[in-house]
Amino acid sequence: MPLTARSPEDEAPLHPPLPARHHAGRSRHRDRHLFPLYVRGAAALPDFGPRRERRHTEDAAARWGQTDLQLARRRAGRAGVRVNFQVLADGGSCYVMHTGAAGDCGCTEEGQPECRPGAEALRTAHYGPGVPVRIASNSRSILFDPVAGTVTPTATMKVQGRSGSAVHQIVNVMGRVRSCSPAPALPGFRAC
Repeated sequence: MPLTARSPEDEAPLHPPLPARHHAGRSRHRDRHLFPLYVRGAAALPDFGPRRERRHTEDAAARWGQTDLQLARRRAGRAGVRVNFQVLADGGSCYVMHTGAAGDCGCTEEGQPECRPGAEALRTAHYGPGVPVRIASNSRSILFDPVAGTVTPTATMKVQGRSGSAVHQIVNVMGRVRSCSPAPALPGFRAC
């Protein structure tokens, strides 16, 4: 089949466009009457801030209780592992899981681990000022002992959102974690 040139009429739209002034006038008129509905609709949207904060709180608690704690227990089988908790000057918080003695590792303001010679950072979690979650512990440092298979001292790590929603991770002497939430309790957690 031979190629043929197309004429401009072949590419013309089926319906000619409306004049520009007609579009503009109709659009402004419609928007002016629908504006109150737009405002009411926006006001009816749910506030996702508390949900997002609750999700951050639950995720931080799960990371510590289900992931990092299990890593510390496994690594402690070879050598003692410490976890140091730190509140930073900028309002952030962090913890560093490391080898060595208590206080051998800490966090910089940017959340990077800093260790003395002979200590090695295994895992770091940093919650900066822009994150809606803070962590704290009633013990500045806890040790996962490879010989006895224990955690000393026992500790409670608190993950708290800005609005006050919180999850407490209570670590017993055997390294097991129990999670609870103080009043008002978060859904899915026992009340503390």
